[in-house]
Amino acid sequence: MRMDASQLPSGRDALPYFPRSRYAVFFGLAIAGCTADLLTKHWCFSTPALRAGNICWLWTGHVGIQLSLNEGALFGMGQGNVRLFAAFAFLAAIGIPVWLFLFRAARDGWLTAALGCVMAGVLGNLHDRLGLHHEIWPEGSPRAGQPVYAVRDWVLWQLNDQWVWPNFNIADSLLVIGACLLFLHAVACKRGQDSFSQN
Repeated sequence: MRMDASQLPSGRDALPYFPRSRYAVFFGLAIAGCTADLLTKHWCFSTPALRAGNICWLWTGHVGIQLSLNEGALFGMGQGNVRLFAAFAFLAAIGIPVWLFLFRAARDGWLTAALGCVMAGVLGNLHDRLGLHHEIWPEGSPRAGQPVYAVRDWVLWQLNDQWVWPNFNIADSLLVIGACLLFLHAVACKRGQDSFSQN
């Protein structure tokens, strides 16, 4: 049976369908991850002993809690570019859900989960870069008394005193997890395409 042009789907109706459960996956991961990030930051930065500069060791000499403020990107890269990273994060926070749900990329479950993790990390650190934590630079700092527009980091990990990884937080971890899932997804898709082309 032939269909005339008026019967063909157009606009959004022409895009692939995705299960409505994808909303729960994406927003559930984004909200849960961002909440966990902000709550742990709040607890750590509200603890007097930690604010005094002390380290709370969970595994002596290797894993602990130490407060730091990061004006750069992930793991301290690009120090001083707070506004630039905040702008990128704001664009990502808009672009990711638009791509997933308006353009129906959410039909892919793994992609939806990976970007849910990324979104959680983006929102957690964007909150800090906008100064919504209301931190003030301490006495002794060149900017003492001024609002802090920096990410709050608290996870300390080191192999030894000579090899110390830059402090990070749950948002950073979720960004890395999301990026790894995206990489594995891309590899799996590539292998699937190669297998299909060989058949």
